[in-house]
Amino acid sequence: MDIKTRSPFDKRRLALSGYAGGSYNDYGGSDTRAGATASNVFGTNETFGALVSVSYSETNRRPDNVENAWTLGADPAVAATFGRYYLEETLFKDYETKRTRKAVTGALEWRPSDQLRAWLRGSFAEFNDDEYRNTLRFTYSDGKPKAGLTDQAGEFTGARLYKALRHREQNNQITTLNLGGEYTFGNGAVWDATLAWARSEQTYPHRDELVYRSGTQTLTYDTTNHYAPTYSPFAGTYYSTPSNFSFRENTFRSNTTEQEDVSFKTNYELPTVIGGREVTLKFGAKYSTRDVSADEERFRDRTQTAPVNPGALAGLLSDRPSQNYDYNLGVKFDHGLATDYLDGIRATSTTAASRRTPQSITADYSANEDILAGYGQARFDVGATNVLIGLRVEKTDFEGSATSVNAASVLTPVTVSRDQTDVFPNLTLRHNFSENLIGRFALTRAISRADYTDIVPRLLETSENVDENGVTKVKTTVSRGNPDLKSTLSNNIDLGLEYYLRPLGVISANAFYKDLSDYRFTLVTAGVPYQPAPSGFAEVTEAQNADGHLAGIELNWQQTFGFLPGWASGFGVFANLTLTDAEIKSRASYAGRNTFVLPGQSDTTYNAALFYEREGLSARVSYTHRSEFLEAIDATRPGLDLWVEGRGQLDFTASYDFGNGIELFGEAKNLTDSAGVRYYGVKERTYEYEKFGYNVFVGVRFKL
Repeated sequence: MDIKTRSPFDKRRLALSGYAGGSYNDYGGSDTRAGATASNVFGTNETFGALVSVSYSETNRRPDNVENAWTLGADPAVAATFGRYYLEETLFKDYETKRTRKAVTGALEWRPSDQLRAWLRGSFAEFNDDEYRNTLRFTYSDGKPKAGLTDQAGEFTGARLYKALRHREQNNQITTLNLGGEYTFGNGAVWDATLAWARSEQTYPHRDELVYRSGTQTLTYDTTNHYAPTYSPFAGTYYSTPSNFSFRENTFRSNTTEQEDVSFKTNYELPTVIGGREVTLKFGAKYSTRDVSADEERFRDRTQTAPVNPGALAGLLSDRPSQNYDYNLGVKFDHGLATDYLDGIRATSTTAASRRTPQSITADYSANEDILAGYGQARFDVGATNVLIGLRVEKTDFEGSATSVNAASVLTPVTVSRDQTDVFPNLTLRHNFSENLIGRFALTRAISRADYTDIVPRLLETSENVDENGVTKVKTTVSRGNPDLKSTLSNNIDLGLEYYLRPLGVISANAFYKDLSDYRFTLVTAGVPYQPAPSGFAEVTEAQNADGHLAGIELNWQQTFGFLPGWASGFGVFANLTLTDAEIKSRASYAGRNTFVLPGQSDTTYNAALFYEREGLSARVSYTHRSEFLEAIDATRPGLDLWVEGRGQLDFTASYDFGNGIELFGEAKNLTDSAGVRYYGVKERTYEYEKFGYNVFVGVRFKL
């Protein structure tokens, strides 16, 4: 892939461009986006050029979100739930988010001749996500199930309700520098080299939560209608009466992740003649190193006396209603009052006595990855066939470390180290059967490396109280890295035909097959031995490897209707359909299963668009859809495999160019207001139901 960056030599004069606009969001809030770029050349013979670009965006969103935590009764002593799927909790989330992005980029270039150019480019970007989340939680697991429970409905006595406000602020900063040059020799050979550096830091200035809890209640639910489940608290007013709640806890969580990257790459391209045939040879090498470190701290304070206990819930509430779909959640916390309390009590509630261990220790990690790569390739024609043949070799050295904590609170450093060399051959053919018909064939190999957090032996632990046959127990869930996790390798075959239409268009058909080694998937396993847990067991989520394949066909049609008379000649269509067959075979058997559909892959994906372009007017209405796909596999409970429901979206974009450098544009997204839905096994066991509403954005662009 050859990515071209904007250059001051594109215009060779003072050039200004920019854009600005705002939006309306169906679910509340508004968006603002603006940016500007200026460039010019200067110096003797105008051999120097400079470019500066700035951008700003602010996004306000108030999505509706409901999550259900399901489990399978596994204790024969609890007859009401044994062998049944039932809810442990339902969480209603009422979000108010503000996300801002600021960025500045600059470039200084030197072009003393057509043969030589050099550049220094840099950028700084900052992203801030400031989110308030009011929640209402029905915790059935605090109570005891009654007889008659089914896989869709249940009743619990002694259950509780929780009302909370979480304030989460995330800040990301990324700085980059890029120094490079390119020289073209007299024989047409081209040499280039680039030295790059980047540093990023992610921090959480706020990740604070204030929680209130009700007395015991009898709660029921029914999820038979999975798009509109019923919950008994909404039939009364107990949940919306502040005096029914008392202070439960405050929590504080901080996390800092730092990453630094340094790389150097160089390429040499040489046009030559071999055996009487024109051949373009290209060679290159790249070295990159990356260092990552993460530190997390967690605190929880349940002191029931002042000042930790802020008193009655009513004194912290606003008069603003809290709504989630058609569910009335009562009123929201007063963000100012709650934030004042959390900021004021932070020092008191973040001491050694309230520090959560081992969570504040086992989540920390560090990682280093060095990659040395080299390649060579040749491109030439054989009659009507263009041939590209090449080979790339990559040597990867990886080291990661974290700390484990046993039941006796003994700390043990744990490390992972690996050294591997991979070879990636490439053969690509392009054959012109005729002026309009082109065939393509490719044999390639590719790699997908795992995220560091999936490899390093870090561990994130959470715990909650659950009722088992009238006895309160602690349920521990763990998300951990897998030091044995491998990179995914894919051996690929691609075959396609393209027929070009007049005046402008193409019809194509492509078939592909990918042989996958060590494909990564998410596995959830209940009852895993885990010493720090009070029960000695935990529910563990981690990434695993499996072999598999992905096969499919892709059909495309794109055409302008220039043959139509007059204004109608501006119409055109675009359509794409992809059908796949994909599966993995796990190395272990999970609940009697070792063959699964490929996680993350839909069987059917399609999109279609009708567009119009004529005399400065451009408009496009498009619809995209992907079918359901598997997200995570449960090792012991097939009915808790996590699926993502298929989703379609209708969008519209339009612009008008006045011909004087001014252009008006607009876009409307998600006009169908489609929801994002995840479910366990069957749709009646919905895990998450979320909607963002539609968004309409209007703005102006200019070029001078």
